[in-house]
Order: sequence, then C-alpha cells, then structure tokens
Amino acid sequence: MPHIAIDNDQPGIRGLMAQRPETAGPLNQLAETLLRSPMSLPSGERELIAAYASHLNSTPFCSGSHGAFAAFQLDGGHDLVDAVLANPDTAPITAQLRGLLGIAAEVCRPVQPLTDTAVEAAREAGADDAQIHDTVLIAAAFCMYNRYVTCLNTELPDDPRYFDEGAKRIVTQGYVSRG
Repeated sequence: MPHIAIDNDQPGIRGLMAQRPETAGPLNQLAETLLRSPMSLPSGERELIAAYASHLNSTPFCSGSHGAFAAFQLDGGHDLVDAVLANPDTAPITAQLRGLLGIAAEVCRPVQPLTDTAVEAAREAGADDAQIHDTVLIAAAFCMYNRYVTCLNTELPDDPRYFDEGAKRIVTQGYVSRG
C-alpha cells in the first residue's frame, strides 16, 4: 500500500505524476531529454541503462517499464533485456555497452567518484566522453526516479502487459504530452 493517498488508479510513477502534475512536467521533460532527444547513444540503449539502474536499485516498476521501452527498440527484444538484467557480463551486447553498464552500476552505489577501472574499461571498449557523461546522468537521474517510486511504496500494475502497452506509447509519443 502506498505511503501517501493517491487519488487515481495508476501504478508506479504514473500514479504519482497524475497526483502531482506540477512536478510531473519537469520530471517527464527530464526523461524525454535523457532518453529520447538526440544524444551520444541510441534511445534503446539509454532505456536499457535506465532499466539496469532501476533493476540494481530494486525498483521493479521502473525496471519493468524501461525494460519494455528498451525491448521495443532493440534487436533481441525482451530476451536481450532479460539477459542484461540477469548479468550484463554474459549478455549478448557490445563491449562498449557492457562498459557503460559497469559505469551505471557504480553510479547506483553510495556516492563517490567512478573508479578508474570502470572508466578505463568503457574507454577501451570505445566509449567517449559524451557517452560516459550521458550514462552517468541517466543512471543518476534514475536513482532519483527509483527513490521517488520506491520510497512512496507505489503499486505495481496487475497485468505485466501494462509495460508493453506503455512502450508503444512512449516510443511513438514520448514522455511529454504534446496535446
């Protein structure tokens, strides 16, 4: 049961955003910028980083939703996402993405500088400064989103297909309402 009264039937962050539209706007704009606007990594990989950070932060709503958003955009779909969440070291992904997920994992730990080892591994796999920056920013933002959802003990959807329906909407329409 959520720790606050939510006057709608939306699960996870969707319920919180419907409850507080004045904070939903900036949070959705941040997600739109980080996950969909032109940046150093394809949108599907950015969604996968968000899903992985959410998985590490034990936030099933965000891991499930962003995992579905990634699956909708990446070759390999849900099987690929499941493999990454289970173990990025053995998942069928590029060495570069594996290195960036290692950086995301460090961002999800108690706050401290990234280790030289993680940065060097990502660089050796071909990651550049922009990709390292963007990975840190995505993972850090999802630490905030995950805490928002988890600390208020929001509900999970009853139907697991909820995330796939959301993926169709997000991939085609984005995080920010255009209407």
